[in-house]
This record gives sequence, structure tokens and C-alpha cells, in this order.
Amino acid sequence: MNNRVPQSVLVTGASGFIGRHLVRRLIELGNRVSCLVRAASRIDELKSAGAQLVTGDVTDWASIRQALAVSQAGIVFHLAGLTKALRKDDFLRVNAGGVESVAAACADRTDKPVLVVVSSLAAAGPCTVGRPRVESDAPTPVSAYGRSKLAGEQAATRYAGVVPISIIRPPIVFGPGDRDMLEMFRPIECWGIHAVPGQGERCFSLIHVADLVEGLLLAAEKGERLHPNGSPGQGIYFMAADDYPTYAELGQAMATALGKKRATIVHLPRPLVKLVGLCGDVMGRIRQRPSWVNSDKIAEALAGSWTCSPAKARTQLGWSPAAVLAKRLYETAQWYRHAEWL
Repeated sequence: MNNRVPQSVLVTGASGFIGRHLVRRLIELGNRVSCLVRAASRIDELKSAGAQLVTGDVTDWASIRQALAVSQAGIVFHLAGLTKALRKDDFLRVNAGGVESVAAACADRTDKPVLVVVSSLAAAGPCTVGRPRVESDAPTPVSAYGRSKLAGEQAATRYAGVVPISIIRPPIVFGPGDRDMLEMFRPIECWGIHAVPGQGERCFSLIHVADLVEGLLLAAEKGERLHPNGSPGQGIYFMAADDYPTYAELGQAMATALGKKRATIVHLPRPLVKLVGLCGDVMGRIRQRPSWVNSDKIAEALAGSWTCSPAKARTQLGWSPAAVLAKRLYETAQWYRHAEWL
């Protein structure tokens, strides 16, 4: 998209962390951007950026059909989804049902748009020791969230013979404006402590949001597409930094990014970690708002290593991170401080 005539683009989930960065980048490149937003979405930043807003629900086929008609989009980026929920059914309703609705609406168009679906490494599941996941590996999700994202990928595949679709599976995404990584930085900043769930040396892949956005643009422009009877992993891409730090190493890297000599690593016993997840579930039900820490996230944290190889994206798309992980963590820490989040 960087070298082409500006296009009409529709983004779902535009008010979210990744969505805001994607919309800004698309507009910077001169594209005409429309966003499907819920009535309760925070839209000030999208409006000030110059995006056209269409109110609707990603699970409602008619809403998406209207957004496509208004935008006349040639490319659709589907980012809308739930990362935490009070009920497992909510994950499936939004993360699988949303993809189904978007893909069906795209299939209904005379001029079929390219559809880029943002899934998650959670859909693939943890990796075996010492071997990052590749796209052709059989998925083995371990959480309700991961199973719902895989169900969304399967929904997309049902339309692959009609709509040109690519799927991106990012690992942990961080960068300016991300509140999840903030919760990891905060105890290091305040107390110099980094809590590691369980024992063992689990490794993790990460990606900075700006690098992910560039990957999404490349996937839309020249990505491999899904095929109903394609080979395993066809039309799917992992995108991640080259580093695979352990959770303890990540804490030390964040301490360095904050200008501290080191972080004190505290290993939490598995039973305690599970109890924390259960407490998060209870608090979520009391407040009627899912907690950042809950049993579903704990199941992922204790499942093993979560690494993936970006080799396919590098080879086929010419994608690569613009900076090393340490620099990206430093940039993120500085943004938190400038925004007075830390």
C-alpha cells in the first residue's frame, strides 16, 4: 500500500490500541479511511485524525454491509474483538461471530475487498521447547480466548474461495497507548519488582505496534491468501521481534528501558498464580467488568513458552521490525512517562 494510489479502507476495532495506530498510519499514507465503531466507542482521536465513522456492531451483518457500502472499501482490516470477557460465550460471539459477519458482508459485495483478519498467537497455542511456532503447525489453543480466535480463523476460511483473505497472528503487542504492558512496567517502576508466574524458563515473542501496522499493510498489499483446501498455514502470518526473552529476561529488559540497574525477580508458585486468576474472575463478576488478570489469562501464562517465527513474513512480504526489542521497550517506557502513565 505504501507505493500505490490511495485507497478506500474500512477498519473494524479502530478505537482499540492497535486500531488507532493503524488508522493514523493509513491516513498518513493518504488513504480514505472509514471506521466501524460502536455507539459507546471513544472516537475523538479517530475524528480528529480525519476518519469517516460508521456506527454499528461487528457481529451484525447489516451494520458491516452498510459500512462497506458507505466506505466503498477495497481493503478491510478486521481488528475488532474481545481479549477478556466475563463469559466464554462472549468470546465466541465476538471473536468468531464477528469474523463470520465481516467475511459474509465482504462476500456479498460485487467487488470483493481484500480482508485482513487480525487473530492471535493464542489461536495457535504455546510452542514446544526450543522451537518457535511456524504457520503450518497444528493449532492447540489452551484458553477460551485462544479457542475463540481459532474459531474466527475457521470462519474466515469458509469464505476463502470467494474473498481474498489473509490472517495475521501477532504475539504480545506493545507500544504507546498500550495499557496491558503498562501493568508490567508499573511494579518495576514503583518497586523494582517483576513477578514471574510459576517456575521454569518460559520464552515469549513480542511485537511493537508500529511494526505490526507495517506488517498489516504489507499483508493487504501482497499477502498470501487463504484457500478452502490450502496447505496448513496458507494465508497465515506470524509477525514478531527476533528476540525470544524469558519472562524474567523481559522484566530485566523493561528495567533497563526505565533506566534502572535491575529488577528483582519474584517467582510466584503455580497455586498462588491460579488463586490470583480466580480472584480476578470474582472481582470481574462483582464489578461486571472483566479483570486484566483472570483464569483464562493465567491458563495461558502457565501453559509454557509462547514464541513464533516471523520467517515467512520476512521472506514473502519483505517485512522486518524497524528497531530491536530493547529500543522499542525504551521508546514505550519514555512514552508512558511523557504521558504521565508512570
